[in-house]
Order: sequence, then structure tokens, then C-alpha cells
Amino acid sequence: MDQRFWRALGRWGQPYLFILPGFLIYLVFVLIPIISTVRYSFFDWTGFSEATFIGFDNYIELANDRDFWRAIGNNAFFVVFYTIIPIIFALFLTSLMTRGKLRGMAFFRTGLFIPQVMSMVVVGIIWRWLFTIDGPINQLLTLVGLESWVRPWLGDFTFARYAVGAVGSWVQYGLAMVLFLAGIQAIDEELYDAAKVFGANALQQFRYVTLPGLRQQIIVAFVLTFIAALRVFDLVFVLTRGGPGKETWVTSYMVYEETFRFNRAGYGAAIAVTMALVIVTVSAVVFWVQSRDDRNA
Repeated sequence: MDQRFWRALGRWGQPYLFILPGFLIYLVFVLIPIISTVRYSFFDWTGFSEATFIGFDNYIELANDRDFWRAIGNNAFFVVFYTIIPIIFALFLTSLMTRGKLRGMAFFRTGLFIPQVMSMVVVGIIWRWLFTIDGPINQLLTLVGLESWVRPWLGDFTFARYAVGAVGSWVQYGLAMVLFLAGIQAIDEELYDAAKVFGANALQQFRYVTLPGLRQQIIVAFVLTFIAALRVFDLVFVLTRGGPGKETWVTSYMVYEETFRFNRAGYGAAIAVTMALVIVTVSAVVFWVQSRDDRNA
């Protein structure tokens, strides 16, 4: 009896033993921190002192915090640069590199994906140098006779958000482009041949063949880049520290400031939980719409 029990346990339990180390790592470094963050969002806690339960007070304060809504507005602004512009640009490049039969596609594919695999701290340092008052960008403007455009881009109240957003676009389009390049390889070439037979031009082929064929990849790219726009921290931290003023103030940087500068870890946790709920909700809606359309197709 005992031998049969241990043999059965070994036979059925062996697969779980293989995944146990990975699950323990996930539990310690992901699940427990998430649960702790949600818990502390209901407490007044400095991060060091004894936590005091205050219910929904942090969330009520958050709903009336002008800085939080300003940060939300900046995150929404960065969605344009992190999501919309990279996807449109990547679609154009993908079509050019495949349908246009551009030579050296492997070289371009590798080069355009480099920003995605670089450390964001390194990216931020490089672009901070490029944007300095005597940096290459302003030198180029002076060289072509556009001295009136020379300015401290990251310190300008009008252009700081656009400068940070442009860096975000440069980073994110590589991800979208690689997804689209992989997806376009799966589109049957006969569809393009049939479109040509019926007299479709390049734009019509793109609209009626390429875009429908890349629908899944576009949705994945949208979700990933949208999450990146709402989570942006490292570029803002390195480039502007939320400035000038609070022109580039975003929610992730606000979590950092409230938690580590003002010692309000409970309030910072409430901000983090709120943004996590926004991300989960938007992602769920996007995938629900996708699955509904797939069922109706």
C-alpha cells in the first residue's frame, strides 16, 4: 500500500517538482510584492514606521490630487508617442521593407530593433546629451540656418514633453516593427497576387491585405506599447526628473517621489494599484473585443 502510494505520488507529482523552483521565485518576487502593495495601499505607512489602517483614505486623496490627474494627462499624452506613432511608423517601414523589396532587410531589421534591447538608462543618457543646448541637435539646427529653433529642449516648458515622447517613439517602434515583420511573413503571397490581378495598387494592397493580415500583431503591439506608456519611468527619471516644473510628471515617477522622497509608501502604493487596474482593464477590453470579433468572423 505504502509503496503504491509513493509510486503514484512520484508519478503524478514529478511534473510539479520541475515547476516548483520557478513558481517559488515567481511567488517571492512577484505575487507577494503585489499582494503587499495592495495591502499597504489601505495604510498610512512611511515604509519604516508602524503601518496604520486608514481604509480608502489614500484613494480618496488620490481622486482629489491635482498632481495625479496632471500625471494621468501626461501619460495619456505619451500614449500618442509610445503607441500610435510607433505603430503607424512600423507599419510603413514593414510594408516598405517587404513589399518594396528593400535590399539589406536583415541589416535594417537588426538596426531598427537595437533601441528596444538597450538599457533605458543608456538611452536616456544618450538623448540627454543630444538635447543639451550645445548638443548635436542644436548644432545641426544652427548649421542649416535654423538658429531660432535652438533651445534647451528638455528644459523648455513647451517642448520638454515632445522631446521625451520622441525618445519613447524611437524606443517603441522597434518592438512593433519586429512583430509586424514576423506577422507579414505568414500572409499568403497569393493574396497579393490576386489583388494585383484585380487591379489593386500598392495602397489598396496594404489596406485590404496587409492590415487584415497583421491584425493580431497590431493588437499585441498596441497592448505592449500602451502598457509601456503608462509605466514610463526610467526615461523621465534620466531625462527630466518630471520637469521642467511638472511638465513631464507621470504616475510612475509620482510613485517614486511619494514613496522615497516624501516617505508616503502607502499613498505611493495606492497610485501603483490604481494604474495597475487601469492597465489590466484596458488590456482586458482590447482582448475581449478581439475575441468577440474573432467569434463573429
